Amino acid sequence: MTTTIVVLFNLKPGVSPSDYEQWARTTDLPTVRNLNSIDQFSVLRTTGLLGSDVPAPYQYVELLVVKDMEQLGADVSSETMQKVAAEFQQFADNPQFMLTETV
Repeated sequence: MTTTIVVLFNLKPGVSPSDYEQWARTTDLPTVRNLNSIDQFSVLRTTGLLGSDVPAPYQYVELLVVKDMEQLGADVSSETMQKVAAEFQQFADNPQFMLTETV
């Protein structure tokens, strides 16, 4: 069974969206997409709520389609991923990591 991890987050106060997005394009996306445990990884910027002028409750959404949760544990413990995770924590304000499965 495939697990998709949905990450919802806002940037920390003072963090520039352009700085975060540059880091996501040059570091986060290529590194995570290269993990053996990951089938797909995307970072999405929210643009609002459908049918409303109200902003979305989160600025960004990450979708990680995991092909092997056990392998993911090994992958995220690597030195490279520890560095990427630490950098992500400098940008993201209390990210919510939700585990999902297809119904």
